[in-house]
Amino acid sequence: MYQIDDLLKKVKKVHFIGIGGAGMCPLAEILISLGYNVSGSDNNDTETFRRIEKEGARVYLGQVKENITDDVELVIYTNAILAGNEELEYAKANFPCFERADLLGAMSRIFTNCIGVCGTHGKTTTSSMLTQVLLEAGLDPSAVIGGKLPIINAYGRFGKSQNFVCESCEFNNTFLKMNPDIAVILNIDEDHLDFFGNLDNIKKSFREFAEKTTKTIVYNGDDDNTVDCLRGIKGKKLVSIGKNDGNEWVAKNIDVPGGFKSSYDAYHNGEFVARVELSVPGEHNILNSLCAFAAAYESGAEISKICSGLKEFGGAGRRFELVGTYKGITIADDYAHHPAEIKVTLEAAMKMKYNKVWAVHQPFTYTRTSLLLDDFAQVLQIPDECIISEIMGSREVNTIGIKASDLSDKVPGSIQLDTFEEIVDYLVDNLKSGDLVITLGCGDVYKVSRMLVERLK
Repeated sequence: MYQIDDLLKKVKKVHFIGIGGAGMCPLAEILISLGYNVSGSDNNDTETFRRIEKEGARVYLGQVKENITDDVELVIYTNAILAGNEELEYAKANFPCFERADLLGAMSRIFTNCIGVCGTHGKTTTSSMLTQVLLEAGLDPSAVIGGKLPIINAYGRFGKSQNFVCESCEFNNTFLKMNPDIAVILNIDEDHLDFFGNLDNIKKSFREFAEKTTKTIVYNGDDDNTVDCLRGIKGKKLVSIGKNDGNEWVAKNIDVPGGFKSSYDAYHNGEFVARVELSVPGEHNILNSLCAFAAAYESGAEISKICSGLKEFGGAGRRFELVGTYKGITIADDYAHHPAEIKVTLEAAMKMKYNKVWAVHQPFTYTRTSLLLDDFAQVLQIPDECIISEIMGSREVNTIGIKASDLSDKVPGSIQLDTFEEIVDYLVDNLKSGDLVITLGCGDVYKVSRMLVERLK
């Protein structure tokens, strides 16, 4: 059915175009560990680029057709490669070529316990939690995660078991190339509307992902869109989690005292199972952790080991990541780029008992900013202070004519500054000891947190 599955059984030499990318590097590592001869190129000399070289890949800095030797049998490329790329054009004309998502799909069928973690929000945190839990439980998982997991200092790993944790992204329907054995559905919300158009289309895609799952679906039974999406599904084991009675797994007696701590009692089918302690902030992480708990339990992990792994988990890179505290000012960074994500992140921040919470938000893509403008404006009123940078267009051209000032005009008291240098100058002049600064966005706004650290040092 899948051409790439058959090819992987025959070939030995695989070339990656964009091998240093966070989503590409762990896939290349897994292939190396499975005995493939791997080469690859990238335009950026990054930590991941050098990491994959140390793992045994032959790497090339810069992308020219000469990078692809005659003995290459299969080429994998990232969709971040721009049209007209010399190396990619040559590859497509001369070799079997597949996009990263195709390879990820094939890997989901190589392992006998592939756990695909999907949802509009929380995928990276939950995938990271689950990977750490399975490591703690001695189940030696392979993993491909959307953020860096500190315990392995990487975006993924190869394990010697059949457990494979895989972050499964709905954007462009890439997750529909997968066949997970266990699907984890965290939530379903309006996002990527430039691709999906409306919520009904998003729900149809998640339904198809659920149908492609071979065994079990762990899902958020408190999320109406998720429940609706799964209604009437047949031939799968359904495991619901939530805060409401009636779910198979329930979080009760929740305590979110502030700071980077929270806890709750986990109940299974009405019976107390364990007190779960977390080392990550925010009530939203209660349900993320309960999903990880249920998926680990379904994979054979011992309850005591699950609890231990969840307690040890200190967050994934760029997910309420504590950058540091300098001169009494705490700096954190978060990938949140959708109003629902920003809301839970800022609500968690406001409960952490800082003198003032400063949010620095970089709007990402013109379509998302325009379509969800009022929603963004509402949630950016949560912090004490809000600074909004210019919009990062990413793959888009601004045909709409939207400006960052259109958003800041709707957020009373907010400041709109285009450049990171201006933002850091403003922060340095106005921050006081006891304040928290959190940078928010999936573009390069994290640079503000790093620049601020250097200035405060």
